[in-house]
This record gives sequence, structure tokens and C-alpha cells, in this order.
Amino acid sequence: MKLTKSILGLAVMAFASIAFAQDEDKVSIESLLNEMVNRDAVARFPSTDFRLKQESSYNRASKTPADTVGWFTNRDFNTNEKDRNFIRIEEKNGQKEWVLMDHTGPGAIVRTWMPFLSADKPNTDIQIRIYLDGNPKPALEGNMLGLLDGSGLIPYPLAHQSLRSAVSFFPIPYAKSCKITTDARPFFYQFTYRAYDEDTAIKTFTKTDFGKTMPLTQRVGELLLHPKNRHEGKQISFNGELGAKEEKSITLPSGNAAVRELSLQLADYKNPEVTRSVVLKMEFDGMQTVWTPIGDFFGSGIGLNPFQGWYRTVSEDGTMTCRWTMPYQKSGKISVVNLGETAINIDLKATVGSWKWDSESMYFNAAWRGQYPVTTRPFLDWNYVTLKGRGVYVGDALTIMNPVERWWGEGDEKIWVDGEDFPSIFGTGTEDYYAYSWGGRSTDFYEHPFHAQPKSFVYNKLNRKISKEKNTLGYSTETRSRALDVMPFSSALQLDMEVWSWTDCEMGYGVGVYWYGDKQTTSNRFPDEKEVLNIPPLPKGYTDCIKVKD
Repeated sequence: MKLTKSILGLAVMAFASIAFAQDEDKVSIESLLNEMVNRDAVARFPSTDFRLKQESSYNRASKTPADTVGWFTNRDFNTNEKDRNFIRIEEKNGQKEWVLMDHTGPGAIVRTWMPFLSADKPNTDIQIRIYLDGNPKPALEGNMLGLLDGSGLIPYPLAHQSLRSAVSFFPIPYAKSCKITTDARPFFYQFTYRAYDEDTAIKTFTKTDFGKTMPLTQRVGELLLHPKNRHEGKQISFNGELGAKEEKSITLPSGNAAVRELSLQLADYKNPEVTRSVVLKMEFDGMQTVWTPIGDFFGSGIGLNPFQGWYRTVSEDGTMTCRWTMPYQKSGKISVVNLGETAINIDLKATVGSWKWDSESMYFNAAWRGQYPVTTRPFLDWNYVTLKGRGVYVGDALTIMNPVERWWGEGDEKIWVDGEDFPSIFGTGTEDYYAYSWGGRSTDFYEHPFHAQPKSFVYNKLNRKISKEKNTLGYSTETRSRALDVMPFSSALQLDMEVWSWTDCEMGYGVGVYWYGDKQTTSNRFPDEKEVLNIPPLPKGYTDCIKVKD
């Protein structure tokens, strides 16, 4: 899918013409595809309001945090008749169908995830059916994995085969209802969807419309795979030495404007801890909205771990680039702080372009939380962030230090929105949240426009896995940025991740989180220089593993 600059330019112009021609009065396949690659849209609260919901195979014994046994029950799948981690079983013309999702009201499926049923076998005979608006005939049906892994109807990268998983981001809108079934007992699954207000006008997905939008689908895919900043603007930069414990800043142009692209490059990454001890700060309209170590902000984790995504790219030469739109009304400032003991050389560039601030515009925020040690017994929910006010949650990057070989990531994400009694999102495992599966074996590097595993065990993009060992020692970095699966909230959002390791041990956790919010929106995250410098030490024996792999 590589394009020359001239072909890509034509693709962008064609894309723009289709985007302009779409029916703006209805949510449709076209409108959602256009929204997927519109970075400015994420910086405004959705004009067509919705809440993100999810149906998954989480264990139904998990009902309340007060029941500490049921809440952390780990059997989030179905392998026999006793497992009932789905909605119900229906019978139609003598044939059973397992119901995995049954939503009444206007909505749109925006993300699906299902793992291989066997770690090394990407095949299944199970058929999946997606029924829309009460129609007895499915709008989509096919092989449960092949339909949604980029090898069939939906093209890559809108759908793709992740590490031992089928993942799709292709939007499937519906006006009245959506029911998803399989013709055999499902394994693990997640279906993430937007639940719109009842009066929202939606054009329901059809196979005919799917075919008509294929040119747009292909152009959106090309844009996702070539994530350049396509806005003109003024470049503000700093290049020079930053001494130990020193901070330097660049002032942005005054007035209505937005940072369109930000890049940072250090001269030396030989000490991997430099990506934790160098911190990025941003102020917009006199408020500090960003305070995050650079590795966690750009998704690299501890050390230089290259990957490419729609919103962030970490290049092999050490250039870290972010393409979040960051608007402000009057003023902005970007600072870099060196909390380390030695001087560093830094090259910082920001491209600032135009922006028209309105009542739906929001400020970009990024924060960090770290903790070492984190005990794995008893099981616990580790809070990424809790937000109060109005905003949209747009992504995160998790770096863990695992002191043992055994798998660490059984923990489920649990996300509460606007004070609900039970999480809107209740997941099935940390690796599932980051769009892969069979985590103990899936220690290889992978990347996609919306998620990646830049580092696991001794592997990254520069050192790919060729063996089948299941060692999960050391640092792992997982990252996810959200497009159609952003999470709007009107009053509150709380994101917790279970700490659920197979071993009773002490781990290290560090997470960068990203959201947009109003000026009044607050978080429970504050600058924490002490914890930034409390870098979890690599376990004994890890150095020997590196030598063996080299």
C-alpha cells in the first residue's frame, strides 16, 4: 500500500471531495469513516452526542467491587456448557444461536476484537451474524475471525489480524437495533459500540452502501497508513543542551491557534531511562494541561521503541512525533524538563496552525501515573485516571515491569462513565484492551494505526521475535489511541485496570493517559517527580536473556 507523494496527494483531494459531498444530516458509514481520520473532530465535544458501550465475555460473576472474589474472577470466556459469559441462547428453525450483543436504539459498532481459539491456529468454523434494525436476515455474516481480520470483506487496516486476534474498526451504524450472534459457543469476544441519543438520525449499514463506500474506505486506509500532518502552520523550535534538573520552554503564537504537530528528538538514548526522566510540559491559556515523561507521552515506554500510529510515531532515529490537535484561545507554552543527573541534547519542534475556538472546543490533556512496587496479591484495580467534568477520553500507553517469566496481563479494564453503577466497559484482559491475545506467547512487536506493542521482553521493532518461548520478563509497553471509539463523558470518567498476574510478586506500573476537557474539567493526576525517578529495576536474569537473544 505504499504510495508516491503525487498519488497520495490525489488521494487526499479525492477524500476531501467525498467528505464534502456526504449527507451531513445523518450518521452513516461515510460520516463515520470521515470522522475516523479527522483529528480536529476529537478536539471538540461530539455534536452528535453518544456514549461508548461494550458487550464482552467478561465473567458474569463480576457484579460489584464489594464482592472481592466475584469481582476478580478470571474466567472471561466460554469453553463448556457451564460457561455463560454471553447474553442468551436462541433457537431458530431448529438451529441454536448464541447472542453476544443485543442493543436497542440507534448506534454504531466501532471496534470488534476476538482471539484465535487456539494460540497457533488462526482458523475457526464458527459463523457470526450481525442483525440490524430487527431484520430477520443478517446485514453481515461470515467466518467469526475471517470476516473481521482484514483477510475478507473488510480491508486492512480497517480490519486486521493482530497478534493472535481479529480486530476491526470498520463502522457499522444502525438506526434502531443491533443483535450479534454466533452459530456455536463463542470463546472470548468484545463488541464496542456507540449508543446515540434516541432522536439521532442514522443511515443503517447495508451491503450495497458498503460497496459504494469502498473507494472512501480505501482512501481512509491509505491516510491511516501515511499519518502525516496535513495542516500548514508556523514552526516554533528549540535545539540545544538541557542541563541536569533544567527546564527550557518555547512560547507559541498568541491568539486562537492549535498545535498541529509536535516532535522531540534526543541526541542519545543509550540510557533507556532517559525517556522516563525527561518530562514534557504544556500550558494553554495559563493552565498546565500536560505533564508526562516523553516515553509515556509518545508511546515508546522506557527506552527507544519505534512504532507508527495514526496519532503518534516513534522513529528509529529517535524522533518522537505527536499529531494530536491541541487548540487554545490566547496563549500556549511547551516545556521540557530534565529530571536526570546528566545533561542531554534536545531538538523540539512544534507546528502551530489556525483554529476557531467555539463552545465545543476542548483543551488537550496528558498525565502520568507510576507506582513501584505494585503487589499482585490480593488482586486489585489500579486506577489509570479519574476525571470530573466534561470531556473525551482518547488513549493511553501502559508500561509494566514484570519480575517473573509468567504472564502478567490477565487483568480486565473497567471504565465507569457519568456516575453509572456498573462499568460501561468491562473487558476480558489487559492484552485484549490493547487488541491482541494469548499474551504469554505474544511477546513480539506489532503496530497498527490505533494500537501497538512497541516493547515486550527483549523484543521491539529493531529486534523481532523468531522463537516460541513464553518469557514475559522485564518491560512491556502497550498503547492504544482512540478514533471512533473515543469515550465522551458529561460529568465523570474513571478508568481502572486489574492487576492480575499468575504470580504473587511485585510489579512496576506506569501509564500515560490522554483526554480532552473543558477548562473546568479536573483529574486526580498531578506532577510526581519522585515517582518518575522511581524507575522499576529490571529483574535478575534479564541481562542474560538479552545476551542469549543477541
